[in-house]
Amino acid sequence: MSLSSSTGVTSVCYFHRLALVLPSTGEVGEGPISSNSFSTERRSQCLLSSCPPLWLQQCCCDDKDTSWPKLIDLCAIWDPGVFLHAAGWKRASGTARRRLNEAETLSSVREAQVERLEAARPRRPGCRERGPVLRMARQQPPPWVHTAILLCLLSLTGAIEIPMDLSQPPTITKQSVKDHIVDPRDNILIECEAKGNPAPSFHWTRNSRFFNIAKDPRVSMRRRSGTLVIDFRSGGRPEEYEGEYQCFARNKFGTALSNRIRLQVSKSPLWPKENLDPVVVQEGAPLTLQCNPPPGLPSPVIFWMSSSMEPITQDKRVSQGHNGDLYFSNVMLQDMQTDYSCNARFHFTHTIQQKNAFTLKVLTNNPYNDSSLRNHPDMYSARGVAERTPSFMYPQGTASSQMVLRGMDLLLECIASGVPTPDIAWYKKGGDLPSDKAKFENFNKALRITNVSEEDSGEYFCLASNKMGSIRHTISVRVKAAPYWLDEPKNLILAPGEDGRLVCRANGNPKPTVQWMVNGEPLQSAPPNPNREVAGDTIIFRDTQISSRAVYQCNTSNEHGYLLANAFVSVLDVPPRMLSPRNQLIRVILYNRTRLDCPFFGSPIPTLRWFKNGQGSNLDGGNYHVYENGSLEIKMIRKEDQGIYTCVATNILGKAENQVRLEVKDPTRIYRMPEDQVAKRGTTVQLECRVKHDPSLKLTVSWLKDDEPLYIGNRMKKEDDSLTIFGVAERDQGSYTCIASTELDQDLAKAHLTVLADQATPTNRLAALPKGRPDRPRDLELTDLAERSVRLTWIPGDDNNSPITDYVVQFEEDQFQPGVWHDHSKFPGSVNSAVLQLSPYVNYQFRVIAVNEVGSSHPSLPSERYRTSGAPPESNPADVKGEGTRKNNMEITWTPMNATSAFGPNLRYIVKWRRRETRETWNNVTVWGSRYVVGQTPVYVPYEIRVQAENDFGKGPEPDTVIGYSGEDYPRAAPTDVKIRVLNSTAISLQWNRVYPDTVQGQLREYRAYYWRESSLLKNLWVSQKRQQASFPGDRPRGVVSRLFPYSNYKLEMVVVNGRGDGPRSETKEFTTPEGVPSAPRRFRVRQPNLETINLEWDHPEHPNGILIGYTLKYVAFNGTKLGKQIVENFSPNQTKFTVRRADPVSRYRFTLSARTQVGSGEAVTEESPAPPNEATPTAAYTNNQADIATQGWFIGLMCAIALLVLILLIVCFIKRSRGGKYPVREKKDVPLGPEDPKEEDGSFDYSDEDNKPLQGSQTSLDGTIKQQESDDSLVDYGEGGEGQFNEDGSFIGQYTVKKDKEETEGNESSEATSPVNAIYSLA
Repeated sequence: MSLSSSTGVTSVCYFHRLALVLPSTGEVGEGPISSNSFSTERRSQCLLSSCPPLWLQQCCCDDKDTSWPKLIDLCAIWDPGVFLHAAGWKRASGTARRRLNEAETLSSVREAQVERLEAARPRRPGCRERGPVLRMARQQPPPWVHTAILLCLLSLTGAIEIPMDLSQPPTITKQSVKDHIVDPRDNILIECEAKGNPAPSFHWTRNSRFFNIAKDPRVSMRRRSGTLVIDFRSGGRPEEYEGEYQCFARNKFGTALSNRIRLQVSKSPLWPKENLDPVVVQEGAPLTLQCNPPPGLPSPVIFWMSSSMEPITQDKRVSQGHNGDLYFSNVMLQDMQTDYSCNARFHFTHTIQQKNAFTLKVLTNNPYNDSSLRNHPDMYSARGVAERTPSFMYPQGTASSQMVLRGMDLLLECIASGVPTPDIAWYKKGGDLPSDKAKFENFNKALRITNVSEEDSGEYFCLASNKMGSIRHTISVRVKAAPYWLDEPKNLILAPGEDGRLVCRANGNPKPTVQWMVNGEPLQSAPPNPNREVAGDTIIFRDTQISSRAVYQCNTSNEHGYLLANAFVSVLDVPPRMLSPRNQLIRVILYNRTRLDCPFFGSPIPTLRWFKNGQGSNLDGGNYHVYENGSLEIKMIRKEDQGIYTCVATNILGKAENQVRLEVKDPTRIYRMPEDQVAKRGTTVQLECRVKHDPSLKLTVSWLKDDEPLYIGNRMKKEDDSLTIFGVAERDQGSYTCIASTELDQDLAKAHLTVLADQATPTNRLAALPKGRPDRPRDLELTDLAERSVRLTWIPGDDNNSPITDYVVQFEEDQFQPGVWHDHSKFPGSVNSAVLQLSPYVNYQFRVIAVNEVGSSHPSLPSERYRTSGAPPESNPADVKGEGTRKNNMEITWTPMNATSAFGPNLRYIVKWRRRETRETWNNVTVWGSRYVVGQTPVYVPYEIRVQAENDFGKGPEPDTVIGYSGEDYPRAAPTDVKIRVLNSTAISLQWNRVYPDTVQGQLREYRAYYWRESSLLKNLWVSQKRQQASFPGDRPRGVVSRLFPYSNYKLEMVVVNGRGDGPRSETKEFTTPEGVPSAPRRFRVRQPNLETINLEWDHPEHPNGILIGYTLKYVAFNGTKLGKQIVENFSPNQTKFTVRRADPVSRYRFTLSARTQVGSGEAVTEESPAPPNEATPTAAYTNNQADIATQGWFIGLMCAIALLVLILLIVCFIKRSRGGKYPVREKKDVPLGPEDPKEEDGSFDYSDEDNKPLQGSQTSLDGTIKQQESDDSLVDYGEGGEGQFNEDGSFIGQYTVKKDKEETEGNESSEATSPVNAIYSLA
């Protein structure tokens, strides 16, 4: 059962040994699986991922593989937040079970698709093409197709193996992996199988000591095998058997060794118990939740979920690092809505362990978690979170380093905090990221480079940026390499007296060491053999004899790993023999590519030749190609290729032959395809599907509806050439696919049926339709048949409310490219008849396509065929070339002529050649393909070449003569007298003596200088010794090498290069470059801690290019367009900091910094000080304005007026206070004065402002203050007239009598009336 991605159910199903992965979707199988459905999935995987497509090759797949698991150990469904074990299957929710049933339905559809694929498979084994291009597969093949092609092509050049009935040393055929991790719950199996004649015996070592299997009752060895089985059913601990094992397979001809197998028992320790306190964090701050899983073997898979088994949503802000920790670039209030638990899944035990959950407590300035703010354009400001520049959470600091092994994946990771969440970008210093291998993961926080090579070493840096700023972290990557093969030793099969060699070449970093062994023992301790010579990584055998048979081991190793290879030397004297069944029958489809196999053996190794129908000419070249293992490839099968092919193997002891009968079958084609139809409900619809196929093959026609098998019910009738649907209903609407298949190939065609639900009239329906593509033209007719022309007439289809603008006429011919349509001509949309010009001897078939502004119509049905009469070719093939592919041949190639230029049957080419200097007679050969190889040619000599077309009606015109050259060989000589002159610190001039032309042995392409930086004259400076090259095209004696590093020691070699490659190297020359100017200082930073100072910091230049003597800093103040005076500061080479005192808080500064050597100043870097904060501008403006106003006259006058007014107000207050002092009061009320009332001697009260007691008749306000209803004093006493009493609100208050007499009072009144102060006081 498999789950489609459309079901919305995420599933994980773990098996006893591995998880079943469906290769077509990459999904993991789920649910209970029956043996039948399992084998279907197995066959599906075999067909879809293990084999190339039918249109190239067909590799056999073993349906009897029993290594796949049948037992489900743990099966779980993800059902909204809960893991359901297999035991809880019935407790799954209705939704989950319904989705699983849907998945089961999809699985049955998949089975039907697999059956259709199997029906199209050829039934014979082997890696052989069986069918033509499927119409459904006429597209770019997927990437795995290319891998399958490569694997099958590699099998064509594999080593010849000795038949098992002949004596031979042992060969290891199967063994466990080097790092063998086993499940502690199962018995331990350490595999070791070998073949040989006689059958080999086996023994083992453990930790380099003999492992006595007989002494341990738990350990046994399988019969006729070296596989160890350690049984724990009767008890025992698997950990006791951990160690390093090695298998030895031995017979009388030698001993073969397995790899050293390191056995380890899988471990899944429990998570330590811990109580986790709530994590308190301020909103907007970064946070890291550490996982720290228990160390398992192998390492567990880490993922984060909540305690309720809900997955943690990850994005650019919240994500899991490669180390398993969960990183928050900034914490938001919504992060508190769930808890966070780290989960570890262990592979072997199929268990998931969950850590105690973290609980977050987020402190915030805005406690309201408004969900609308999550999509706010400025979410952080809206929540009151302060923005800040990025900083790295992982890795720490500004630089780090990482080592990776060649061929592995390089994973670089940068996780940054900041508000807003920073974006991460990746760069490589000095170059671009490898686009074909690099991919970004984890929201651009991780960079993965697959299949790392030495070119991927260097410095990478990640840049984290938001609107507040950016930072970067540099990661220095070093690529090392475990040993890898350059030339792996192969089995050596020799006849007595023959010579041979075993080569063991490997590379790595560090350079691996090579150790030879023979029959498992070091070669140094083996008995001496006069016929054997060891030369480093090569063993040379001379005049071998039967006694020289042995198994040799090559072990190459460095600190990162090892490689061990077995290669035997077998000395045999065997006449040729054929290894395949005799008189095989091979059936292939016309115009396909195929391969005929002829496995053979003999010693000495026989030569093999192919013949057809008993003819004497060897088949090789043109349409044929013979591989090293004897297989014959026919690039494009034609009818005349049918026949009996004979392969003959010959050596000095005799010959053997075998025959293969090849039958060519016509392809299966649907020549009348079903058409799109629109039908009313209740009507009858017929879908045509007429097929042309080879009559000797059984044809099967099947139908799909919406890409699923169609059930033929009572309302449907399936015939050989059509499908009829009676009483069409809405459920019949959809796409219908007709599949016509034989046992060798298939073809398909699709049409769409639309069902109208109502009986609306066509007129109303068309009025509602928008413009559409035109209908296809119909009723094509050919008239006026002439020798080189024909008239084509057609009836236009409906234009669907958009006028037809053009008609495109296409043709197809059935000889060279059947089934392929080519554009012939184009005509305006106003015509429906045209005269077409034709070429001789082409069997034409035409069709017409209508075009309007919406698009193109479907092609019309094809016309009847019309064959023109033949004629001799009127042209010859173009692009004739003669080039050598080897040093002793010349390959003549040309562009083959197409069907419209062949002009007759049996188009062939007359190829002529002769040496240009000798003017010898022409050699000629007739070729049917597009290439011919001339053998046994001298090295790089010119030839005159002619290629002339010919058919059964005659030859083409006389061809032009083309000059070609035979193959080149490597140059024999190197440039001499190489002289070097240093031009400057980065360039040198080279001069050399040119080589003699006869030593070039080809076309001199260029002189090439290989040079490398040996060391720097600066102590403790690491340099890259990578070889570089400079090319000097043509035959020249001098050149210039530039872009060198100053102040360095270099070495240089010269070679001459032709089309084959490099010649020998010249004598190594050494030279030293002088000092130069340094590169720019790195990481120049300008910081402004306050308005008074500016701090400058920098790092030393990356390339000093000499001895640094100091730094030069130039800076100038500027304010807008105004510039100040430039100031120059010089520093010592060790100083990397400087502080500038600002002259004023407004101006900004521009700084230019450069480093100096004795030669001069180097490249400068320029930075500017930050702009002043926004709030500083108004303050400065106010200060300037204040300084200017203080000197203005009007401002001085205003200040004086304000001071005078203040003085007058003080005088008024003083007068008011003095008049409210002591004066007599004559009480008119009946209430007598109490003894406590303060009286003066003259009978008056002491009434002053300091008295806080309320007067009689006053009221106290609500706030405790006194609210008086009358005035404290009455102006009646100071006015004109009056009797010393007043009534303001109708109530009697009292009568006030002055102390002095009336005359004195009147005198005072007159003086107050004329006093300006008194007037002001009255206003107060």
